[in-house]
Amino acid sequence: MAAVLAGLAVVLAAAAVFGFSRYQGRVEVLDLSVGISESELARISLTREGRDDSDALWLRFGFDLRAGPVEDARQYLPFLAYLEKATGYRFALHLTSSGGELFRELGEGVVDLAAVGAVSYIKAHDEFGAVPLVRGLNRDGKATYRSLIITASDSRLASIADLRGKRLALGSVDSTQGHIIPRISLLEQGLQLEDLARYQFTGSHRNCAKALLSGRFEACAIQDTMGHALAAARQVRVLFVSKEYPSSGIAASPKLRPEVLGRLRQALLDFDPKGRERDSLYNWDNTEMPNGFIAARDGDYRDLREAMRRLALLD
Repeated sequence: MAAVLAGLAVVLAAAAVFGFSRYQGRVEVLDLSVGISESELARISLTREGRDDSDALWLRFGFDLRAGPVEDARQYLPFLAYLEKATGYRFALHLTSSGGELFRELGEGVVDLAAVGAVSYIKAHDEFGAVPLVRGLNRDGKATYRSLIITASDSRLASIADLRGKRLALGSVDSTQGHIIPRISLLEQGLQLEDLARYQFTGSHRNCAKALLSGRFEACAIQDTMGHALAAARQVRVLFVSKEYPSSGIAASPKLRPEVLGRLRQALLDFDPKGRERDSLYNWDNTEMPNGFIAARDGDYRDLREAMRRLALLD
C-alpha cells in the first residue's frame, strides 16, 4: 500500500500533462518544474501514517482516466475521505500503469473498487464477475451520458458524415465516450475507422482535445462534460452529439465479501455532493457524477453490450 501511495506522489509531482484550468476555457501547460507541493499532497492524500487502525479493512480504489492523473486524483481523494468516514474502511488511490487495463485489475482484485466507464465495467463483469454498485447522476439528474465529436471552431466540417477521409483523435481504447460510443455513431452513418484518413487512441479525453487543438487531427471524440465546457469557452465547436448511454459508475471486485459490498453501496447512495459533502470536494461538478449516484444493475448495460458485440469488441 505504501508503494501505491509513493507511486501516486511521483505521478502527481512529475506527470507531463496538458491541462485545462477547471475547463473554463483557458488552456495551459502545467509547469513541470513546480508540480504538486508536498504540503498539498499531504493535505489531499490518504495514508496510514499516524493512525491506530492496523486492523481496519484497506481497499484500493482505481479509476479510468478522464482529465488526467493530477486532476482525477485531486477529485477522487476527497471523495475517498468521505467513503472512509461513511464506511469505517480505509482507502488508497491506485493509478493503473501505462499499458495496464483497469477492468482486469478490478476483476483480479488488484483494485477493490473503481470508478469505471460502461465499457470497462462490461469487460470486468463479463470476464471476471465484477459487481455493479452505482451509476453516476449527471447535471440533469439522469444516470446517462453522451459522447461528443468536436472540431476546431473554424473547421469546415458540417456533420459526422464529413469525417470520411479525415483525421479523428479518440480517447482510451477502453473508453465508452472516447471510443465505443463514437464507433457506434460512426457505424450508424455507414462509417468504419478504416474510412478515416487516420485515427489514434490518445489515452484520455484531455489528450484527445489536446490533439485536436494542436492541429494534428480534425476532430476528437470526447466525453460530454469536457466537450461542452470547451465549446462554451469557444475553444472548439460541437460537430455531433450521440444518443444517451448508461453513465459511468462505481464497480467492485468480485473478491469482496457481500457485507462489504452492501456497506459500500449504501455509502455511495448516501453521498450528497450538492449538500453535506459539497464543501469538502474538489471540482466534483467536472466529474461524470456531479449529482451523486443511483443503484446499478447489470441489465442497465444490455443495449451497449449488444452494440459492442456488433462491433466485434466482445465475444
